Amino acid sequence: MTTLLHLSDTHFGTEQAPVVEALVRLSRDLAPDLLVLSGDVTQRAYREQFAAARQFVDRLGVPRLVIPGNHDIPLFNGFARLLFPYGNFRRAFGEVLEPVHDSANLLVLCVKTTRRLRHIEGQVSAAQIERVAVRLRSARPGQLRVVVVHQPLHVEGDAEKKHLLRGHEAALQHWAEAGADVAIGGHIHLPYMRELTPTGAAGARIVVAQAGTAVSNRVRRGVPNSVNVIRHFAADAGQCVIDRWDYVAERGAFECIESRRFSLDRPRARQQPQAPAR
Repeated sequence: MTTLLHLSDTHFGTEQAPVVEALVRLSRDLAPDLLVLSGDVTQRAYREQFAAARQFVDRLGVPRLVIPGNHDIPLFNGFARLLFPYGNFRRAFGEVLEPVHDSANLLVLCVKTTRRLRHIEGQVSAAQIERVAVRLRSARPGQLRVVVVHQPLHVEGDAEKKHLLRGHEAALQHWAEAGADVAIGGHIHLPYMRELTPTGAAGARIVVAQAGTAVSNRVRRGVPNSVNVIRHFAADAGQCVIDRWDYVAERGAFECIESRRFSLDRPRARQQPQAPAR
């Protein structure tokens, strides 16, 4: 079994110490094969906030992929935002902004959806969509294929539509056609999981799983701190299980409150999708 621990929106600078400690304990208990942190690592992209985030991630003690969110670009320092938007992020987590994990049972492709000239909204370009699709089409049999973004590819309810990733429709279509199993993200601090059949994707399906805010006090709509755990079983490569774990303050621990099993859409003879219009 391969286990992926998905965190998002830690917003260091607003973290809650008891929740941080509970998440460290959860990671030790689960012993995941990979940690994915899908953006908004910090609240204001300050160097000390990134340092605290790096210390936290190191305590989890597992291989990691980390991407920046819109909060990880300086907001008040216009010079740094324009010329060195990811300077502090790179100091903490390295130069690569779109890291990849490729192992026997797991392919994880990260996409940088933040833009220095956009304050909140995210965007995925045609070139990014095609790059990810090409890599997905070369995935090995038996790999769980996961795409990571920050801003959501799908939202629940009209009130959240303003947060949708620009280019989400083309991304969902092409990535589903290319064989993506799961797309994960954050940004809106509302966890959910849905299986979608994107328009124009010739019936191909993809599961979208959003994580809540992992450790921050910036919870929304009364939803507690929340993370996702994705499990893929080598003996049944056509299935994956996604668990939602919420922080229960009364017990000072994360508990699994929802678990869903998904059958993966794995047709092998799909026609190669056309590249999205540029």
